[in-house]
Order: sequence, then structure tokens, then C-alpha cells
Amino acid sequence: MHTLGTQQQLDPRQWREHLFGLPKERWLRLQGRSFWITGAGTGFGRSLAVALAAAGAQVFITGRRKQKLEETLREIEGLGISSAACQVIPADITDVEQVKRACEVVMWSCNTLYGLVNNAALPSRGDISKPLLQGSLTDWEQIMKTNVTAPWLLTRSIFPHMVKGREIRVLLISSEAGWTFTSGFGPYNISKAALNSLGGSMAAEFTVSYPNADIQINVLIPGEARTEMNQGSNESPYAIVNMALILLSHPQGGPNGKFFHRDGRHYAFCSAMPYEKPLI
Repeated sequence: MHTLGTQQQLDPRQWREHLFGLPKERWLRLQGRSFWITGAGTGFGRSLAVALAAAGAQVFITGRRKQKLEETLREIEGLGISSAACQVIPADITDVEQVKRACEVVMWSCNTLYGLVNNAALPSRGDISKPLLQGSLTDWEQIMKTNVTAPWLLTRSIFPHMVKGREIRVLLISSEAGWTFTSGFGPYNISKAALNSLGGSMAAEFTVSYPNADIQINVLIPGEARTEMNQGSNESPYAIVNMALILLSHPQGGPNGKFFHRDGRHYAFCSAMPYEKPLI
């Protein structure tokens, strides 16, 4: 298994010096390209929006709460980065009509979408210790709609627009929960295992469907960090950025249907073996 030690402790205020750990040529690959990030109002989604804006990309940011998305814009500007190429698209991605409208905005705003980061997710409820025995059907359906159905629906809805550019980069932000069976977190564990399978399955099917496009659909495990879902961590959500940008900036012929950890480890999942080549 090939591993890559990533840079997880980079201060975003010094982005001009470290370029979030990317070599200059990979950093420049992001410039002028269009990206869409869900769950971009907080945590990992916000940190990725900041980094992509710093690289000179066009960035669409989506979340349910417009005020949180506007806070992301303020963080971008506060780091001396222009937010002129960033566009707020508030939407509940579990709602089919809202997904349709959001896709229309993106399609009107760019000739092709190069990158999509499916980051939005719901955590397990903290007030039920045995959710598989005691949780409601409503709880189950909501976590599956958000963590599995929404990324599938959004990706397939916008994919024809992405294919116009012949280079497609899609990241699904998963969790180590997708490899575990921790008691008390059953629905969340299951949703992330399903998301893993969704990523690998979309990579396989979309590649067959669009043989002339360079498709790289991969799954990234972000690890723990201080987010709304995890207030107890001291790790910065910017810890995900280096590995995410390595994947999003990868040249043609890179990984597809593979699984990675933010620290650079190449994971296996079911029949998908670890990616055997260096990423950078």
C-alpha cells in the first residue's frame, strides 16, 4: 500500500507561502476552474471553499443556511482572498426541486463544472443510545436522504454539465464510521458505508457511460476535526485541505473509485484495493 504524508497543520493565514501544501504546478491547475461544494457553510466544506478561492477557482457554495454561507464568504475575505468568483447557492439537497434549481444556477454560471465535493452530512442523534433498536423511521430516512441519496442525486443531476469539460473530479466526504460497527452510531455507520459503495459504484458506471472523459470519482475520509458535528476536537477543519486539493488537482489518468484518508493513507473498501501509484 502506497502512503503519502500530507500536511495537516497548515495555517490558512499563510496560504500564500504554503499553497496548502501543493506544488506550484498543481496549485495552478485549480485556477479558473469551477467547483461546487455542499455543506460549505461550516467545517470541512468552508475550509475547502477558502482554499479553492485562494487558488483562483470559481466556487459555488451550498448549504441550508444562507447566513452560514455568508460567513464562509467573510472568512475568505478575512484571509485576503477575493470572494468575487464565489457564489452562494442556498439549498436543501434532500429536496429534489431545490437540487434541480441549484443545478440550473450552476449551469447558467459556468461553461462546465470541473469539481464537485459532496460534503454535506447529518450525524447520529446524540440522545438515543440504541438507534437501530429505538430510533424512529423518520430519523433513519433523514440520515439516509442526507448522507446517501442527496450525493447520488446531486452528482447525477449535474454530471452531464461536468462531462462537457472532459475532466471531472468528484469527492465524496465519508468517515471512518463507514468501516466500523460502533454501537450507538448504527444509522450513521451504515450511511457512510453506503456512501463508500456509492462512490465506487458511480466511478465504475459513469466511466463506462462516458468512456471519452477523464473521470476521477473518489472517497475521502476527513478524520476528526472541530466542526459542528464534533465540537470536542481540537483539530482544525483545514486538516482536510491538502489531501482534498491533491485529489482535485490530479492530472488525467489518476485514481477513480478509490479511497483515501486525509493523512495520505490509501484505503481498501470491499473489492476496491488501495491505489497503487503516488498521488503527487
